[in-house]
Amino acid sequence: MDMEMELTSGGAAPAVEHAPPAKTPAPAPVAAHGQQHPIKLYLVVWTALFVLSTCSYLVDYFDFHGYLRWFLIVLFMLMKAGLIVAIFMHMAWERLALVIAILLPPMAVLVLMAMMAVEADYTNLSRLIFFVAAP
Repeated sequence: MDMEMELTSGGAAPAVEHAPPAKTPAPAPVAAHGQQHPIKLYLVVWTALFVLSTCSYLVDYFDFHGYLRWFLIVLFMLMKAGLIVAIFMHMAWERLALVIAILLPPMAVLVLMAMMAVEADYTNLSRLIFFVAAP
């Protein structure tokens, strides 16, 4: 009530004591953006890539020929590409829909290429049968 009288009587406003400021919690440490994986994971993947590359070079060293050679080279290449995509491009931790959206088109292209190869063999065989000169 005294305060009201001083304010209405035109006197100076009394000094208001403020409570000490409430302690604000310390900010949480800022985490790095993205996922943080242990260095061991990257070292294991690097070692696996090194071993797969060595196996790929050994195919030529042991002088494999024909379909076995190409099968092994493509197998090692796809295994290395799968490791790189899964770990270094973080696809192993993505949602299934995103993985399918990214991996399905290249797989469809591979299937279409295989179909074209079969069709090309058929065309080549039919040309050999019908267009060779008769002896």
